[in-house]
Amino acid sequence: MDKKSIEHNSIRYHVSGESVYIHDMKLSEDALIGYLVYSSKAHAKIESLNCFHAKAINGVACVLTFKDIPGTNQMGPIAKDEACLIEDEVNFIGAPIALIAANTIETAMKAAQLIEIEYEELPAIIRLEDAMEHGEAFQKVRKIERGNWQESIENAPHQLIGDLYSGGQEHWYLETQTALAVPREGKEMLVYSSSQHPDETQAIVAKVLGISKNLVEVEVKRMGGAFGGKETQANHIAAWTALLANYTQKPVEMHLSRDIDQLITGKRHPFYSTYEVGFDADGKILGLDVFFNSNGGSALDLSMAILERALFHIDNAYFLPSVRVQGLVWKTNLPSNTAFRGFGGPQGIAVIETVIDRIARKLKKDAAQVRKLNFYSDQPNNKTPYGQEVIYNRLPALYDQLMQSSDYDHRRKEVNTFNAKNEFTKRGIAMVPVKFGISFTTSFLNQAGALVHIYQDGSLAVNHGGTEMGQGLHTKMRQVAADTLGVDISKVNVTATNTSKVPNASATAASSGTDLNGMAVKNACDTLKQRLSDAFRLKFPESKTEIHFSSNKVFDKKYEISFPELALFAYLQQISLSSTGFYKTPDIHFDREKGQGKPFHYFAFGISVSEVEIDVLTGKHRILRTDILHDVGDSINPLIDKGQVEGAFVQGLGWVTSEEMKYSKDGNLLNHSPDTYKIPAVTDIPHDFRVHLLENAGYPGVIKKSKAVGEPPFIHGLSVWLALKDAVSAVGNHHWEPVFHIPATHEHIALSCEKIRLQQDK
Repeated sequence: MDKKSIEHNSIRYHVSGESVYIHDMKLSEDALIGYLVYSSKAHAKIESLNCFHAKAINGVACVLTFKDIPGTNQMGPIAKDEACLIEDEVNFIGAPIALIAANTIETAMKAAQLIEIEYEELPAIIRLEDAMEHGEAFQKVRKIERGNWQESIENAPHQLIGDLYSGGQEHWYLETQTALAVPREGKEMLVYSSSQHPDETQAIVAKVLGISKNLVEVEVKRMGGAFGGKETQANHIAAWTALLANYTQKPVEMHLSRDIDQLITGKRHPFYSTYEVGFDADGKILGLDVFFNSNGGSALDLSMAILERALFHIDNAYFLPSVRVQGLVWKTNLPSNTAFRGFGGPQGIAVIETVIDRIARKLKKDAAQVRKLNFYSDQPNNKTPYGQEVIYNRLPALYDQLMQSSDYDHRRKEVNTFNAKNEFTKRGIAMVPVKFGISFTTSFLNQAGALVHIYQDGSLAVNHGGTEMGQGLHTKMRQVAADTLGVDISKVNVTATNTSKVPNASATAASSGTDLNGMAVKNACDTLKQRLSDAFRLKFPESKTEIHFSSNKVFDKKYEISFPELALFAYLQQISLSSTGFYKTPDIHFDREKGQGKPFHYFAFGISVSEVEIDVLTGKHRILRTDILHDVGDSINPLIDKGQVEGAFVQGLGWVTSEEMKYSKDGNLLNHSPDTYKIPAVTDIPHDFRVHLLENAGYPGVIKKSKAVGEPPFIHGLSVWLALKDAVSAVGNHHWEPVFHIPATHEHIALSCEKIRLQQDK
């Protein structure tokens, strides 16, 4: 195994069951259980609310409504459009109405059943199509454009128009939304939160309690998954528990059941996108016009930033000489949709990949060749539609390596031969590239802090503003600290993320956790390294040569001392062994009015090839093989990075195949449970699954020349979706364009095959 492939920081605790999550924490004897009473209507006025009988139950400590909020009744992260507790009008099923604190969950649930709510129902908009026809948008149209796209399309030898619907997706983190609030003296409040953004959680809790942020401490030891679903929406449950704890002056824990969590929390944004493209006889795109319509749900949340990232990724891996891409976020009576791995990027990339796929089918060419033809090159002025130059382009190297290692050309011929011989079983194969921008597109968020202590025995405690959600961030931070100071990784402990240690931290999101926090940790360690070097000179006054830190020793050409001995010596010499660290990403900017700038520090790249087989009559499919070659720069931890690529692909696979959100006309999510919502199982992954990291791909100017890995590999799931489409297209010998949207469920595949057969029969 690669010496950098250190095992995950908590893996042994996860396997043994010793890992402590919030719901595992032992509560004090006076602790209470919190419970949420939420709306059963998608849109209605509250005519009356009677909590009298619920309050009278033995064991109920309190029942709170909006009238009991001491601070601001608001928990919207950007726009102030999300009430902590509804005052008079609910706008989605799951809207918070009342909070209960009781001695047991059973008592709290019994009390909830006794709360009487009378509604006056109002018209509700559930479907995105209805919102587009009768509803309202959150903000004005966002746009990026370059060149005379209209003329380029009109004068092109070939044109296509079309649309694409991509559905929502449930985060399905293993640990549902959870928080524990503990009141301390005065107005102080300690909140243990399963949050990707402790600083924002701290701010929301402070506002609803009506106190300053310095009286609220938020701690995050670890999360059992998040995927964006705990970037803003973990704030809700933290605020609710804090209100209950503040009122009762007792600790309060709240933990959502799987069903309630799925029912009331936001999802990946469904998109309905339209496009028009002009291209030449080779398949080269000359002009493109795209419009995104996003279902934002009942509140703004992060929807505009998510739409913006979709706009940024309409090009994916392709140079678009003339393009206009626009978008709107529409308001509906559903829970506010929110961040999800990829953050709008997958929805945007799905559109351009559909366009490329259709161009290839129209010209009767292999889609892989059309993709290569449109790739960004290494030529000067090779810029994105928003004006950022694509440098260190890994696409050509990735393409050449993976096309050879996957034996794509030979397998394409085999797929065609198989399809010619089989009527009711078809195979498909597809190659999909990835170019994904790394950084927060809100520029000021690209900053991070750290706090590093060296103790007298030479051991290290590292704290940083990032959060551990299973992705291995803390493990990489241990590696950064250990490598910088030349100590064994066993001497480094990463402590729980805490707002009182590192303030004003950005969310662990945008795949930038390692990039930002790694640099901040290194900055702190570099400061300590300089102080220890000064201590070394004091210890050995005649030392004149360069000082090295390695293998738990500090040495030059003549003198040597163990790291613990030097740490103790520095302490005795009254040299500080504690340091903060800070980092901000350089040269990030974007003008939203002009649609131009450099919103990303760099791009991550990758390519995947997937081969599938479908049953034409039932739509059932299996993935025969997937090959992925992904660019993570010079990996800090190849084992963790490879796991992230595999996991992201499988999650992307779920989005494009099985994870379908089904709502009633009244806005009720019908499949909000593990037995009705289909996430990928072990039987759904490729039978032959080959994942490799691109070698010799170090990137300058980032921590240890590594690249982000969290979100970009999600896009590889599209290779399965397009392979399925290729198989469906084979039903009509590729003469007809399949009707194909996301997710391609068994039902959708079967219906698409049937439509092609009907066209054949005409």
